Amino acid sequence: MEESQDSRWKKGQSGNPNGRAAGSRNRATLAIEALLEGEGEALTRKAIELAKAGDMQALRLCLDRLVPPRKDSPVAFDLPEMKTLNDAVPAMGALVKAVGQGDLTPTEAAELTKIVQAFAKIIETAELEERVRKLEEAIDK
Repeated sequence: MEESQDSRWKKGQSGNPNGRAAGSRNRATLAIEALLEGEGEALTRKAIELAKAGDMQALRLCLDRLVPPRKDSPVAFDLPEMKTLNDAVPAMGALVKAVGQGDLTPTEAAELTKIVQAFAKIIETAELEERVRKLEEAIDK
């Protein structure tokens, strides 16, 4: 009598506890690669022909390969120096002012705001840790 799958494996136990072998590839990916093998040049040529003929999807595909979209770009902005928690306030004021004057986009300012907030959180945590340490020392005396 054949064992049911339920009796072979304990609930929550994988049939392959070690997982997929490092470097192994998905069957579908391997099948697609086999079908396309040797066709890369012809397919690329066809995509370029379609793009030149006005096919917008083909054009987008070609341009994405030639000039991939930028993920991030540097922002030229002099953020005021921050050493203490109180320095975060003028830094935020400078960001708001820069957006108002058109020197920064709202998106750029939002990203810089995250940096100011992270800085403030780190300082706040460090100061709180120092206060707790001093309180513990006072209690131990």
